[in-house]
Amino acid sequence: MNKDIKAYNDKLEPEDKKICDTLARAIDKALPEAESKIWHAHPVWFLDGNPVVGYSRLKDAVRLLFWSGETFEEPNLVSFGKFKSADIRYGSAKEIDKSDLTRWLGLARDIQWDYKNIVKRRGRLERLK
Repeated sequence: MNKDIKAYNDKLEPEDKKICDTLARAIDKALPEAESKIWHAHPVWFLDGNPVVGYSRLKDAVRLLFWSGETFEEPNLVSFGKFKSADIRYGSAKEIDKSDLTRWLGLARDIQWDYKNIVKRRGRLERLK
């Protein structure tokens, strides 16, 4: 596990730490080629410079966010934000369905919006108008 992500998890309350440690191990196992780091104060994994999955501590749960998750068309993932992201929230580690998580991580690898170039492309489109 990335040392900064481990430090993030270690600061959490015991149940939240258990959730986050479980998620981090599963993500590292499913996406060994991903770059992981703390980004905007939360653990995030990147493929080819694009964020694909991350988690954060909310008031009442841990949110697991897939940047392209809306495109997965998975019933347990809820659309979130203005892009194509979707999330699921966990109140305990027992709620994590490992087969769902493994499938979603495979989808995260296969279905990626090119977020790192959205701003660049938008700028080019504006110049072309």
